[in-house]
Amino acid sequence: MAPKVLVSDKLSETAVQIFRDRGIDVTFDPSIGKDKDKLLDVIGDYDGLAIRSATKVTEKIIAAAPNLKVVGRAGIGVDNVDIHEASKKGIIVMNTPFGNSITTAEHAIAMMFAVARQIPEANASTHAGKWEKSRFMGVELTGKTLGVIGAGNIGSIVCDRARGLKMKVMAYDPFLSEERAKNMGVTKVELDDLLAHADFITLHVPFTEKTANILSADNLKKTKKGVRIVNCARGGLVDEAALAALIKDGHVAGAAFDVFKEEPATENPLFNLPNVVVTPHLGAATTEAQENVALQVAEQMSDYLLTGAVTNALNMPSVTAEEAAIMGPWVKLAEHLGAFVGQLTEEVIESIEITYNGLVKDMNLQALNCAAIAGLMKPSNPGVNMVSAPVIAKERGIEISTTTQDKTGVFDGYIRLHVKTSVKERSIAGTVFSDGKPRFIQIKGINIDAEIGEHMLYTTNKDVPGIIGLLGQTMGEHGANIANFTLGRSGAGQEAIAILYLDEQPPEGALTQLRETGLFQQVRPLQFDAA
Repeated sequence: MAPKVLVSDKLSETAVQIFRDRGIDVTFDPSIGKDKDKLLDVIGDYDGLAIRSATKVTEKIIAAAPNLKVVGRAGIGVDNVDIHEASKKGIIVMNTPFGNSITTAEHAIAMMFAVARQIPEANASTHAGKWEKSRFMGVELTGKTLGVIGAGNIGSIVCDRARGLKMKVMAYDPFLSEERAKNMGVTKVELDDLLAHADFITLHVPFTEKTANILSADNLKKTKKGVRIVNCARGGLVDEAALAALIKDGHVAGAAFDVFKEEPATENPLFNLPNVVVTPHLGAATTEAQENVALQVAEQMSDYLLTGAVTNALNMPSVTAEEAAIMGPWVKLAEHLGAFVGQLTEEVIESIEITYNGLVKDMNLQALNCAAIAGLMKPSNPGVNMVSAPVIAKERGIEISTTTQDKTGVFDGYIRLHVKTSVKERSIAGTVFSDGKPRFIQIKGINIDAEIGEHMLYTTNKDVPGIIGLLGQTMGEHGANIANFTLGRSGAGQEAIAILYLDEQPPEGALTQLRETGLFQQVRPLQFDAA
């Protein structure tokens, strides 16, 4: 029987035809995406679901879809898909991470022109029969300094286009290396330097805990007087109320926003202010981009349903069906090793060295590399997947090397991850035991046997008496329950580590209390997808 796919959002007829041509039984009904009750009624009949942003793939929808094998999002953002629930149900979630990069970058440039020359207001004035030539005095882009916050895929395209406009470009991105910045022709700076010197600021970062409100009220006050700010990335990156206040008092000369903290945005502090250009999330809204992502998702879903090939999956590496059964636990281990280091690392990553020892050296190392790199980068870039991670790492000038070794030591095989940053090096190794569960076996050269839990607290300290009691007492005082713990040390009185397994993330008060003792070099809460 032919696989069945439901297209519940607006995809081009060409994309729908791809499913038909590949022998897929496809239902094209864009009205279903906006009718959650109808979607709930019919989703049980389908093997695949192709969507844009209107369809919400919730836990309830997933529970009603026993046959669903793949969800394909035509576009980058998957905020409308419960990936965790999909993963638990074995449903692949795919996106098309690079299909609309150029379109979004061009929209940011267009918005920058619009706010520089007050084009929307001048247009409205002229349509109204006025001729207010002297009212709309703009500024040139040539020679101005553009500050780019986030120099990844889209941000790097904006940098390239801005340099073509003869702008001076500075970029803030913790993962941008000096070498990559030099190749891009931009100046790598810290955020405060960018705020103080940029004539225009444009944002191109995902929305994460670290980037939320990155242009806060305090940071906005650090900007150069007369700055113009463009946001075509994600809502919530800028304190909109604070920005509105600075526009009113004349510190900020203008703003151009395509995204907002609350969407659909029917009201906002920025609305109806002078020289503020606003559009309804049009970053990816070009004919070319919409066609590209639609065609890509149709091809990817068809390949998976017909051959088992996985491309651009956010919750599964690109491996063949034969490899998946053997490699699954090792892929999860590689991702956990990367996630461990990624959650500890805030500096610029210069190189990643991955060592495969014993039986693992004969597996699909490309997929394992992708899993490790994705795990490493995901804490700062949640949208990264196992396909896009190596591309992003390459764009940022990160050197990646792989070493294979015959079996050494007591384990049949293990993976070691060694990460060098601009200020330090970190190393962690892990293996998969006979129970199929990944484990950490060495951290910082210290041998341990640590399972991976969903909520963990990692600490380092000099090996002195009383540390374990202090950890337990502090967690207890703050209501954090310890399910288990693992200890390790390099020698008596030398460096020691502790890993606490908690029922939930430790309270911030407990972390602060431990840090203030001065006994710990590191006190870091860690989270892992234990599914």
